[in-house]
Amino acid sequence: MSEFRLPVRVYIEDTDAGGIVYYVNYLKFMERARSEWLRSHGITQRELFDAGIQLVVHRLECRYAKPARLDDGLEVSAAIQSHGRCRLSFAQTVRRGGEPLCDARVDIACLDAARLRPTPWPPALAAVLTG
Repeated sequence: MSEFRLPVRVYIEDTDAGGIVYYVNYLKFMERARSEWLRSHGITQRELFDAGIQLVVHRLECRYAKPARLDDGLEVSAAIQSHGRCRLSFAQTVRRGGEPLCDARVDIACLDAARLRPTPWPPALAAVLTG
């Protein structure tokens, strides 16, 4: 599957007192990229919620290489590394001008929202994963 890319601008609320992106905000940028990846396939988080499905982070490994700063233009990528019946793994990178600043492996689980138990992908998402 191809790599999805989302442009992101660093705003003041993304930074610490020194104007450097606060570490947890990289994870927020990555969350946005995964949500927009879904949207690019015609699936919204709201539709999943309404169908009783929650996509949750099951595991996360993150490496920070260089800081981003106020007003930087960033690109956040999301590419599926692997997937199973109710879990998938994304490789994600935050770049500035092509230079990697932060990379992560994010494992997502598909849950039945009422029972909070793993459940197979809904048909539309399963078609994307197998297509």
